[in-house]
Amino acid sequence: MVEGARLESVYSRKGIKSSNLLLSAKLNARKSSKDHFYVYVLQSLKDFSFYVGQCDDPDIRMSKHFDGMSKYTSSKRPLRLVYFEVFHSRKEALIRENKIKKMKSRKYIIELIAKWLQGD
Repeated sequence: MVEGARLESVYSRKGIKSSNLLLSAKLNARKSSKDHFYVYVLQSLKDFSFYVGQCDDPDIRMSKHFDGMSKYTSSKRPLRLVYFEVFHSRKEALIRENKIKKMKSRKYIIELIAKWLQGD
């Protein structure tokens, strides 16, 4: 489990909820424009593994993950959103997603999340 991250996700079936104030505030601040793309990290509360993905609409994408409609994460539920970044183009988001995935390092992802939660 990532130190400092809450057990709840900022997402529910009805969209964003405010149980994790830091994630909720950061995401709500960025959602005002449809010209954004997101790279996100989910953590499984079942086996504590991480899933890295990208999307243009986090509400729809998170709902698919949390409702079991995403092939890989359906067996990893329950999940929580622990990290995200915002980009102006899908190309930038795909490059960042691939960079994180190529690290193949749990330690790298944990450090990335810790720095982000501290506001660095």
